[in-house]
Formats: sequence, C-alpha cells, structure tokens
Amino acid sequence: MARRKPISATAPTERVAPARAVRPPSERPKAVPERLESPSRRVPPRQPAASGGSIARRSVVSLLSVAVLLGTGYAWQNLKSFTDNLTTTDVINAGAGGEKPADGAIDILMVGMDSRTDAKGNPLPQQILDELQAGGSDDGGLNTDTLILMHIPNDGKKAVAMSFPRDSYVKIANGYGRHKINSAFAYGKNDSAAELTNKGGLDPAEIELESKKEGAKNLIATIQDLTGVTIDHYAEINLVGFYDITKAVGGVDVCLNEATQDDFSGADFAAGQQTIEGKAALAFVRQRHGLLRGDLDRVVRQQVFMAGLAKKMLSAGVLSDQTKTTNLINAVTKSIVLDKDWDILNFANQMKSLSGGAMEFQTIPTGDPELETPEDGQAIEIDEAAVKKFVKGLTEEPGASSAPSTPSKPFDNASVTVEVRNASGVPGLAAQVLESLTAKGFVSGDAANAEVNASASSVKYGKGGDEGAAAVAKILGGVEVEQDNDIQVGHVRVFVGSDYAGPGAQGLVGGGGVGLDGVREQQPSAEAPITADGVRCVN
Repeated sequence: MARRKPISATAPTERVAPARAVRPPSERPKAVPERLESPSRRVPPRQPAASGGSIARRSVVSLLSVAVLLGTGYAWQNLKSFTDNLTTTDVINAGAGGEKPADGAIDILMVGMDSRTDAKGNPLPQQILDELQAGGSDDGGLNTDTLILMHIPNDGKKAVAMSFPRDSYVKIANGYGRHKINSAFAYGKNDSAAELTNKGGLDPAEIELESKKEGAKNLIATIQDLTGVTIDHYAEINLVGFYDITKAVGGVDVCLNEATQDDFSGADFAAGQQTIEGKAALAFVRQRHGLLRGDLDRVVRQQVFMAGLAKKMLSAGVLSDQTKTTNLINAVTKSIVLDKDWDILNFANQMKSLSGGAMEFQTIPTGDPELETPEDGQAIEIDEAAVKKFVKGLTEEPGASSAPSTPSKPFDNASVTVEVRNASGVPGLAAQVLESLTAKGFVSGDAANAEVNASASSVKYGKGGDEGAAAVAKILGGVEVEQDNDIQVGHVRVFVGSDYAGPGAQGLVGGGGVGLDGVREQQPSAEAPITADGVRCVN
C-alpha cells in the first residue's frame, strides 16, 4: 500500500517549515483519500502549533496521574468502580517486541494526544477548550505531542519516566522512513483508515476506532525499535486530563528562578515558589518564548511539574480527602484509554510501595535541535544507538551488567575518589559527569581532557578497586570496566567517549547549535535527575 504523509502530524513547534513540492492530483496515491470525513467530525488540516499543536503537552500531567494513582494504591478502595469505567483498546501484540526478561519489570508507554474529545469520544465542553486556548472541537489532530516511557521494576519501589521530545527525528516503524516521532501514530492510523474506507462495510465510527488501534500499534513499534524495550502496556490521554486533574488535587507547587511574562502562552509568574492550577498551570508547561533554551527549558518545566504533581498526590492533604480522591478518579476515567489486557487491580497492588521520591524523570539524549530534514522542516537530531545505551542504563536490573559484580551489601561510595577524562570531544562533559558522580557520594577527583579521543567509554581501576569501579560503571549506565595498575589505589578513572549517554551527558551529547554564551544548546541541564523530593527552581 502506498505510504502518504499523515494529516496534521509533523508541523514543527512554532516554526515555519521550508516550502515543499506538491504533487499534482494525478501523481497522488489513488487508494488514499485526501481527507477522511464522517458526518460528526472531519479530520482537519494541519493547524499552527501556536494555537493548538503544543497544547497536548499539558496532558503530560494526566499521564503521571495514572502512574501515581494506580502505582501507589492511591484509590485502592475505589479501584473496582474505577476500572469498570475505563476505556480500553487492543494494541499490545504479545511477543511483538521480543522475549521479555523474567525480572518482572513493567514498561508502560504513555501518550498525550492532541484530541478535543474525551476517552469515550465525546466532544470536550467549550468552556474547557476556552480555558486551554485549544480552539473548537474540530481543531486538533493526530499528534502525539507527549511521549513518556515509564519503567517500573518488579518491587515497585522506583519508577523512571523517560521523555521523548515530540520533534525527535527517528525511523518510523513499518517502512515509513525517517520522520518526527510524533507522526508515527498518524502514519499508521491514516493508512489503516484509507484501507478500511476503500474496503467498505464499516461505518465511520468503526473505521475511526479500528484505525486508531493501528496508529497506536505503529507508535508502539517505533518506540520499541528506538529504545530496545518491550512495551508491556499502553496508556493514552487527551486534553481534558490536564484541566480536571490540576484542579482535582488543588494545584501544584513550582518554583521559578526569575519572574517571567509571555503573551504567546499567557505565562505571567513571579520569581520563587508558588502554587498553580488550571490555566496558570497550562501556561507554565506551555511557555517556550523568553526562556534561555526555548523548548528544552519547557521540557524541564514539564518534568518538574510532573514531579510536583506526584508529590501533591501523595500528600496527606490529598490522600485523606475523599472529595479530591473522587474528583481525581473521575478526571482520569474521562481522559484515559488503556490496553485491554492490563490488569489494573494486580498492577495497583504490586505498586503500593511506590513513593513520590522514587520517581525519577529523564529525557533521552538529543543532538542538533534545528536539524533540517527533507520534508518535515526542522527537527531534533537523535542518535538511536545513544538512546538505546541511555535507556539500558536506566532500566537494566542489577546483575545484568557485564561489569564486575557489586557486593551484596551496599557499597560505600565515599571510599572511592573519582577522576574523569573527557575523550568525547564535547566541551565540559568531564566536569558534568564528575558532578553527577559526586552527587552520588563519591569523592571528587579531577576532571580533564584525555590525551586522545575515543569512541568507547570505560572505567579503569587500580589494584583491589574492582568493587568501586563496578559501582561507578553501574551509575554511568553499565560502561566497560578494566583494570589498570597505574591507577592510584582507592581511585577510579572514568574515560568518557563519544558513545557516552549516561548521567551528566543530557546537556551536552551531540553536535547541536551553540548559544550566545558559547554553551551547546542540547538537552535539559545536567543537574541531578528530577524527582518528587522537594521543589526545584527552574527557568
């Protein structure tokens, strides 16, 4: 079947894409209609990102709400009625991502859709659309503007949430070529809808339902190919989640380094800590204009907001408030679609021990944030090998690394002095890696450039230093470990190669643009990972 450009899927965020050639009607695939329509709702043409395309990022809080709500036993006493009202879909193919390790870990793909309907397909009230500055019920499209992969180990005591920037330029599954990652859903859905329409026998509502399943399957396959992770479960959220959930919990605490005002997003905030909800919360996670690093600072804002939401949901003021609990459950059931084979009751029971402080938020490593593409305008450069290594470092369970095994008792990080040598050619990387390691309790040695650059990262240790080297290697994502008797006893020397994508690399990996201050503009800053322990001030 011919592959065609998805409708409303790849518009660059608040950028104008280069003009592209338009094929005459005679050259277009005849099997694919120009637009799919139904009596109730037309699939709209691509909308400017400033008016609606980025709005779906606000639904990121709904994604976290599901994880916290289900993962903490938050509404355990209400889960029967909760699950009875959930909308489900059949999108997980058993064994599609390869054999699953027997560690009991769960990997969940959480997707924020740019949709103006609730989970049941009902149009959102105009009042809510006005609050969200989201246009009317016919606006929006098939964009998956929020993509989060959440990894939860078997004991349920820690969760790692990995964000995928919507403009990440990757290989789309099933032969669609390289495009922005937020188009994967639309490619699968549009081709399926066209095929079902040409085949006949289904009404528009059935076509919409079945084609959305294929869109979700194509997105899942794309994420699995990019990360090397098998997706166990799927959660899809729409716009209404943000509106209701932030109000249900009574707002979220955030902190800004400086006062900011922006007409595009409606942001108008004082410096310091403050509690926001509804429209103000929307502006907080939407703003990119006036921020030092634009969209990358916005990613950090979204992550600290998620962390603050987790903390608020786990607080006594929410947990003990039956009204807030009920409102939150109602908000989630209106805005979420889950895969049909997800046993929510068992999952919630397993995840009761999860605490907010054990939730860690990361962003995949990125390269040039203004990569020019053949047909998608500007996108974010992605090194897929670096992403796989990064994800493996965050999700690999203890004992899976080839590095020397760590002792059964907790290792005393303070017994090791760490030195870092930059063999990557990326300025400043050694200092940031050293800072990340000292934040874990290791003693700070020196950071310097290596004599020669190298592609592979490694950890070297002297006589009797294998345990310390293993502890360092594990934190860095399972890099290679080797003995070097020239290394001082009690010291470990890290050589950071061009393949490095672990802690400390998030702000520097790749070859992107350079800001006025000479600093590469890549990922969010390489501070310690964002968690729900406390309120971090951000730009």
